[in-house]
Amino acid sequence: MNKNKKILSWSMVILWMGIIFFMSHQPGEVSSSQSDLVLKLFKFIGIELNDYLGELATFIIRKAAHFSEYMILFLLAYNVSRYYKIKDKNIKFYLIIFVFLYACSDEFHQYFIPGRSMAFKDVLIDTSGGIFGCIIVSIIEKFKLSKKYRPAK
Repeated sequence: MNKNKKILSWSMVILWMGIIFFMSHQPGEVSSSQSDLVLKLFKFIGIELNDYLGELATFIIRKAAHFSEYMILFLLAYNVSRYYKIKDKNIKFYLIIFVFLYACSDEFHQYFIPGRSMAFKDVLIDTSGGIFGCIIVSIIEKFKLSKKYRPAK
């Protein structure tokens, strides 16, 4: 096992958790302007989301960000778990619990930020991102396993 890769993997998880914390620490107006920036990027490439979705566009962008950042958190945490000889078949479940608990702490943190609120639906969206990351990992593992045991021709 390469110790540097293990340290790098842990560093990526901690850094990503810090980025989530930093983004959640932004006041409501700053957070809204970030969503507007994403809408402008889509407009720049020729997709006018506001024309198609109206006010729903900002909502979708914000929730997609929640989903994506916690999917990435799951994937990074799963990568760290591979460096340990854990025989527990429930490791992915434990990592989803980790994502859920971090999402809960993130929403609690937002309660104290001006213009932000605490919403359990965001915890569910965040956890869904973690579950989707778990599904991705499971599909990749099954693909690698089937490729490993495929008969040679």
